[in-house]
Amino acid sequence: MKFRQILLTSAIALALSACGQSNAPASDSAAPAAAPAAEAAPAAAPEAAPAAEAAPAAASKPATVANCATTIEANDQMQYNADSITVPASCTQFTINLKHVGTMAANVMGHNMVIAAQTDMEGIDQDGAGVTPDHVKADDARVIAHTKVIGGGESTSMTFDVAKIKTGGPFKFFCSFPGHMSLMQGSIQVQ
Repeated sequence: MKFRQILLTSAIALALSACGQSNAPASDSAAPAAAPAAEAAPAAAPEAAPAAEAAPAAASKPATVANCATTIEANDQMQYNADSITVPASCTQFTINLKHVGTMAANVMGHNMVIAAQTDMEGIDQDGAGVTPDHVKADDARVIAHTKVIGGGESTSMTFDVAKIKTGGPFKFFCSFPGHMSLMQGSIQVQ
């Protein structure tokens, strides 16, 4: 029984240290094995539960969709205000309005939005890196739709055929301004 308690305590300590948390009772290896092991297990469980619960709420920022359209904001910190768009299955066309709420110019901190299959994102991003003004290669068949690049205070929009994202996904939206794709992307799906 003591061996199981020691293994459980060690596993919890290892899991918490992997999350960047400290487990003080496990670091007291000079203390008697039976007493700290029994005390450490109950103390570790409450710490792990809130962290697991908090992650999904912070990670999900769905876009608000109404009348087959949505508005997505981009800012000077290379962020969209949404990380997912759910297009109603009843829509045949869908419009995305992109609004740059920052103040920096398009040539410094410009943003656009490109929709493509997830597997095509990197290729589209690389092929469009030197292409101006929109950082999307002309007539790229992998691109379902895209907006122009805009700077602070500007807005643009795109409308596309929803049938193009019903099969063959998963699909993503992302900014193809050089260096932005890693931070500025999200999922788009039909439901």
